[in-house]
Amino acid sequence: MSSKSNGNRAADSHEQEHGFGTAPVFLAAINTILGAILFLRFGYAVGHAGLWGSLAIIGLGHLVTIPTALAVAEIATNRRVAGGGAYYIVSRSFGTSIGGAIGIALYLSEAISVAFYIVAFSEAFQPLYSWLETTHQLEIDSRYISIPCILLLLVLMLTKGADLGVGVLWAVSMILGLSIITFLFGKTTIDPDATNALTPIENPDAFGIIFATCFPAFTGMTAGLGLSGDLKNPQRSIPLGTIVATVTGMIVYILVAIKLDRSAIPTDLAEDNFIMTKIALWGPAIYIGLGAASLSSAIGSIMVAPRTLQALARDKVMPFPPLNRLMAKGTGKRKEPVNATCLSGAIALVFVAIGELDLIAQILTMFFIVTYGALCLVSFLEHFAGSPSYRPTFHSRWYVSLLGAVMCGFMMIQISVLYASIAIFLMGSIYLGLRRTHKEQRGLAAIFQGTMFQLTRWLHITSQKSRANLSEAGWRPSIVAVNRFGERRLGHFDLLRFLCHRHGFGQFIQLFQGEYSFLSEIEARISVEELVQQTEVSGAGVFVDSLISPTFQGALTQVLQMPGISGLANNCILLEFDEAEPEEISEIELGARLTVESLFNLLILRSTKYRFGYHSSIHIWVTEENLANTPMMLLLAYIIVGHPQWKRAKIQLFACTSATDTEREAEDELATLIKEGRLPISAQNVTSISYEDAEDLEQEVIYRSAQADLIILGLTQEDLRSDKLRDILLRYEGVNDVLFVHSTEEISID
Repeated sequence: MSSKSNGNRAADSHEQEHGFGTAPVFLAAINTILGAILFLRFGYAVGHAGLWGSLAIIGLGHLVTIPTALAVAEIATNRRVAGGGAYYIVSRSFGTSIGGAIGIALYLSEAISVAFYIVAFSEAFQPLYSWLETTHQLEIDSRYISIPCILLLLVLMLTKGADLGVGVLWAVSMILGLSIITFLFGKTTIDPDATNALTPIENPDAFGIIFATCFPAFTGMTAGLGLSGDLKNPQRSIPLGTIVATVTGMIVYILVAIKLDRSAIPTDLAEDNFIMTKIALWGPAIYIGLGAASLSSAIGSIMVAPRTLQALARDKVMPFPPLNRLMAKGTGKRKEPVNATCLSGAIALVFVAIGELDLIAQILTMFFIVTYGALCLVSFLEHFAGSPSYRPTFHSRWYVSLLGAVMCGFMMIQISVLYASIAIFLMGSIYLGLRRTHKEQRGLAAIFQGTMFQLTRWLHITSQKSRANLSEAGWRPSIVAVNRFGERRLGHFDLLRFLCHRHGFGQFIQLFQGEYSFLSEIEARISVEELVQQTEVSGAGVFVDSLISPTFQGALTQVLQMPGISGLANNCILLEFDEAEPEEISEIELGARLTVESLFNLLILRSTKYRFGYHSSIHIWVTEENLANTPMMLLLAYIIVGHPQWKRAKIQLFACTSATDTEREAEDELATLIKEGRLPISAQNVTSISYEDAEDLEQEVIYRSAQADLIILGLTQEDLRSDKLRDILLRYEGVNDVLFVHSTEEISID
């Protein structure tokens, strides 16, 4: 185990739990859900969106929060849970980089929440403001209440700690419950027949604005997570308390929406923030409920935010080491986060000074949604990654997490494309910054790697079951190249990366001749690492591996039996020899015959020091005997010029016939093939050649293609079976790199 991990555990152990049960998690969440928005802004939502619109807001909000609650509940049961709330839960399952990016956004959400609830609390004194204005002509700014309140709250938290917060939860819950009951059983101020659930006010606010204003109500489901370090059994209490509070809150909001619609006209709902006081059995109960719920939510947030910040600092997530040390400190036996509480209070004071509830609500919404979207996305990816280390005792479903992530993205765009882009950019920047300082920690790459492993496995199985239908998608190369010369010769590595840049897939196998041993295996792995670096430098989309075998023939036999790893069976073998090393041809002859007998397409590269030169010209030579190879030769040339290094290359085609009267016929046939196959070869680049014998053809190739960067020639079945293959491979002296092609498949390019 790393020293960093030990340090994290040591830090975790500093936080002494209070031994709370499930009730505080439920109470913290439900008191926050049924808080400021319910009493102050939900009438506005029903008035501007109508009953069905407000129900849609409730539904959409819970399509975000319920998947997030299930994802958090699942993640919380994967590892031992200590202080730090959602940040601790995520970071211990997915690493500091992912947890830190989510944790910083979540912390800011929680700190701003303190301001939001204190501003809402000051609104509960509206009757006092009206009385002072009427009797004493005093206009009271709500900040005269909210700023002293937040300062008093900070003093109480710094002196009393978490015990005060949990004690208050019980009292507030009873007040809140009575307030809601007095409203639900309240009087109807108008004739019920006058209400119209389908008709909001004229010129209502945009749906995205209404949703952004109301969404903070649904975010209360995470309030109980901040008590993770103070719970006796967090793996049980967090899932149970969070889910029950979320469902209970949804039911209450639906009942309140229906009651509002049946009890007041849309204009009154939209304009009067305290319309609920006129409906309730006893109006002051709404003010009391608002004040109690807002104060409770503020207490919950000021309890949670510093603990999140303290956990972030202990893991050295903050950008400045002195800040990490300062915020990580705790006071007393329970390591209360005094410094973190002061900083959280300062952030809250800034937003309290703004004093505009709707503006704070919309900022808060964006922070929460981007956090919830990240949680759902990580949960979804982890489902597919199937890591054995991810073993939660509570299980959500992958499609639920995916729904939550999609809904978060959708609602962010609906609210504001600009703010959504800024929020995503900031979270992405935080993640990338943390990856630079926490490289040893697990990141998104590990999750994506696991996800891709599962996807590849599924593709393999699926493609095997439906292999008969693969040809319907058109032919594409799946090539295995065999090399035994290491980095001394990488001509065919270059060719492989050209062919597999976009349209194909390639495996580059480094052969080590000799008997297998542990030492040879280590050497092979080191060589593969060097090849991996080569792929990174060259940008090659090629899979590299090694093979240990006593003989080249034995190695090739194993290669021919290798499965494809791209969901497509291997169909081509690429062999290579150096023009200056003719003694290598004996192996090539053997390998070529073995390849064709196994019904693989054969590619033989005769490489030179030229290494494809300027990547500007490819010459294809087609003879009457090689017409069967022509479609594959044309496709390979087309695929090569699709590589960025060959983007300015021209393909020159030479149609060779041994009889003059059929010369034009062959040229027309090739022109038709090119046109129907939509290949990027101009008719001006098709040249007819008449030759008498093989020597005459060889001279034409040498004369016309001496400057070509790559020449493509065909091999017939007879060439491979005869003892003349060696002579054929050594022909055309003086030209640059030559690719010999033999197609065993019938390939169509139209």
